[in-house]
Amino acid sequence: MPTKSIHCHGTCVAQGEVAVLLRGPSGSGKSDLAYRFLNLPNPGHSNFSHLVADDQVILTRQGGQIFAAPPPTIKGKMELRGIGIIDLPYLENAELRLIVDLHPPGEVERLPERNITDEILDLKLPLIRLTPFEPSAALKLRAAINMLSKEFSHN
Repeated sequence: MPTKSIHCHGTCVAQGEVAVLLRGPSGSGKSDLAYRFLNLPNPGHSNFSHLVADDQVILTRQGGQIFAAPPPTIKGKMELRGIGIIDLPYLENAELRLIVDLHPPGEVERLPERNITDEILDLKLPLIRLTPFEPSAALKLRAAINMLSKEFSHN
């Protein structure tokens, strides 16, 4: 199968080898949630969190996997509303394993059904919905990644 790539509007962060694509309209909280996630304490764990890309992400399918990378012009850059553009450590490439759609308060199910997916580059990936400005949103994102990592390691 030939390699396919697309540019996607979103922010991508990774914890260890698990990359997550945060999607939502402009101003929905993608960068804010990503920045809070990247700055969570991680005591006793070797799975550090890194930025992959902010605002635009290059997604490339290679076989049965999708990899996320930053466009060359914005590598290691993140826009923080009210502050401006900052430089952060980043990953050049990470395997995308989760999509997170950001929604306003009241639009996220309290107990969502399991196994919701969305398709990118003809591959289905797990999808969750979060309200990005909730105080616990970054912790919920970490919990979702940890759950996914455990499921992945059991397969």
